[in-house]
Amino acid sequence: MSKERFEELRSQLDEVNLEILEVLNRRAELVSEIGLLKSGKGTERFDPIREKEMLDKLIPANKGPFPDDTIRHLFKQIFQASLGLLEEEKKSLLISRKNQSQDTIVQVGPLAIGGGDPVIISGPCSVESAGQMEAVASHLKNEGIMLLRGGAYKPRTSPYDFQGLGKEGLKILSETAKRHGMVCVSEIVAPEDVEMACEYLDVIQIGARNMQNFELLKAAGSVRKPILLKRGLSATIEELLYAAEYIASRGNDQIILCERGIRTYEKATRNTLDISAVPILKQESHLPVVVDIAHSTGRKDIILPIAKAAIAVGADGLIVETHNEPAVALSDAKQQLDLPQFSTLMNQLRQSGFLKDAVQANS
Repeated sequence: MSKERFEELRSQLDEVNLEILEVLNRRAELVSEIGLLKSGKGTERFDPIREKEMLDKLIPANKGPFPDDTIRHLFKQIFQASLGLLEEEKKSLLISRKNQSQDTIVQVGPLAIGGGDPVIISGPCSVESAGQMEAVASHLKNEGIMLLRGGAYKPRTSPYDFQGLGKEGLKILSETAKRHGMVCVSEIVAPEDVEMACEYLDVIQIGARNMQNFELLKAAGSVRKPILLKRGLSATIEELLYAAEYIASRGNDQIILCERGIRTYEKATRNTLDISAVPILKQESHLPVVVDIAHSTGRKDIILPIAKAAIAVGADGLIVETHNEPAVALSDAKQQLDLPQFSTLMNQLRQSGFLKDAVQANS
């Protein structure tokens, strides 16, 4: 073989290498885009059936000189590399601890949520009347609580259950909070209501049943108002983080994650509190994490040890449902503390060192 021919073949080989690299990078871009779509739908990224389908198409097209087994091996390595790329992308999310080592502090009025003492978020499950909210807020303020909650829009399992007062409920909640020098949080269920909610709320809640309402997440990301994002009833930790990423990707990084229990086969509690989710979320992301100790178990008799456990594993706050007359509450009567019970819980947490004497000491 002449030297000229040898150099020509080498040059062609270099060109083919570059072509292969270009095609591999293009393939990686397609895999990345598919991965984003899958994560948005909560679908597993690795699909063995799809991998088999691709190999089944490739092998009949193989004309040599590589044997079929070699082609299978080469493309499996390419598939594996693509999955590794997706895992690296996951680590580079805006909310990832890898991108930001310091904790995000969400400022809500005088409260700093994250990186300090735990805060208490309390109030009734549903806003029912101005008198009810006045009674609850007065008691909470005397206990040093600054963040008042109350449901105005209530997505319920049954269409015949109380659905909330809607906009009127937001007005009552907001007016009550302002009258007592408090800040407030409530849930919104429709993307078109986010702008309206900004007029009344200091924190917008996205509830468990709407954690993967992607249009609502996008709308929440388009405003500059703190967002309390609850984990879905059957959502994985990864799905919760991606839901938060939807909000952050639109420019709003003021996000508070909430572990509120997940649905399992256990019947002793309303839900199963995934206490391990708190340290995992704080390890994987830089966002503050609070625990809803009402919905997570639905039981008042174990609320103290649950509250202690949540704070012990690093929760930045607790959500405690409180009602002036739980027996006649229009929703979730069994899990709401009455006013004396709430005071008892706060005193027990203070005496055991889980809360400071001034509950909202970071104000």
